[in-house]
Amino acid sequence: MKLYTKLFVSAVALCMTLAVSAQQAREDFRKDITLSGSNYKAYPGPQKQLTPAPAGYTPYYISHYGRHGSRYLIGANDYDRPYKALKKLADAGMLTEKGLEVFDKVGQIREEARGRDGELTKLGAEQHRGIAKRMYERFPEVFKGKTNIDAKSTQVVRCILSMENALLQFATMNPELNITHDASHHDLYYMNQKDSVLGALKREGTKSQEFNEFSKKHNTGDHVMDLLFKDRGFLKENKISGLWLVKQIFELASNIQSTELRHKFNMYDLFNEDEVYDFWAGSNAWWYVNYGNSPLSGGNQGFSQRNLVRKIISEADSCLAFPHPGATLRYGHDTMVMPLVCLLNLNGYGRQMPLDDLDKNGWLNYRIFPMACNVQFIFYHKNDQDKDVIFKVLLNEDEAELPDLKPVQGCYYKWGDFKDYFLKKINDYEKK
Repeated sequence: MKLYTKLFVSAVALCMTLAVSAQQAREDFRKDITLSGSNYKAYPGPQKQLTPAPAGYTPYYISHYGRHGSRYLIGANDYDRPYKALKKLADAGMLTEKGLEVFDKVGQIREEARGRDGELTKLGAEQHRGIAKRMYERFPEVFKGKTNIDAKSTQVVRCILSMENALLQFATMNPELNITHDASHHDLYYMNQKDSVLGALKREGTKSQEFNEFSKKHNTGDHVMDLLFKDRGFLKENKISGLWLVKQIFELASNIQSTELRHKFNMYDLFNEDEVYDFWAGSNAWWYVNYGNSPLSGGNQGFSQRNLVRKIISEADSCLAFPHPGATLRYGHDTMVMPLVCLLNLNGYGRQMPLDDLDKNGWLNYRIFPMACNVQFIFYHKNDQDKDVIFKVLLNEDEAELPDLKPVQGCYYKWGDFKDYFLKKINDYEKK
């Protein structure tokens, strides 16, 4: 009986573990509903304490790639189209009291964003000053004296301003720093790499039966439509998609957290738990197919960042030869950070799986690429010797695992092992 009891208890425990795992995103949203905004999530900052380096090792170089900070939506239509659709409904008397309240809020959101298409918000600037401040305070040895900081940005204004806010913070903390910065088309081959072959595979993935069936399964919004609209037949007669409009409102609701309007109101109260989950799940799957290593899009989308990894390696090798090499900082986009994380397989994000398994396997986009998301390589040497260099990787300022490498200790790895493994991985891909 004791054996049967133990087996029963173990089985129950396993089922409970699987159930919790399968509902991870729902649990996260109950604690912080803003996570459901996917790439619109405002940067949360580090969530864990750093672990000490192995005995005798000190940090002496940082290599970084980060997304711009919080921004307004890209494209005036993201504001204008839902506003005009709601206005048409309001003028026809087809909005409920709640619908009129939402129409007013959408009007305020639209007005705040007027003339600021895709621009950095005040919060976005603060995020990058905060990241720079923590980088300096966490690794002061890297930034002492007249050390060098070289920064690059794509030519997009929100990225340039993110870079400049970070550099201003560094300069405030150490006026002796030798800072160089640039934003040139010359560097886009690794800062914002395009790949037509992988791009074609993305399109195949989003046209696949599995993706379309998954998307349909997570198309929801009936509750919100009933809450906002008096007569859904009027929408159909006037060629207004109620589902599209609800999704647009959810997108606007998700981006409020990046603006100053977050101090005034939110719109998450419109959506029930299932709707929040379904809108996020559809977005999560879309990002996985387009920028993760989904089998539906060839399983190789991470390789879009092969030039960036080569650049990280070559610049690190160059900088590591100097007594105080400082930091190399790069400012770009979420569409680079996500495939970079997948190429490196940070925290197992390079795994392949069916779309239905994303949540239970922990492939959660909001943990990868919130606004201002970043990947930092922190390099250490021992007794001022450049040999036996070790490093760790931070994803959004928290220590990350590299499952494909054997660690020296904890999250610390040999730089030589990284170079050998990932250069071979990239070379093998390019030979195909």
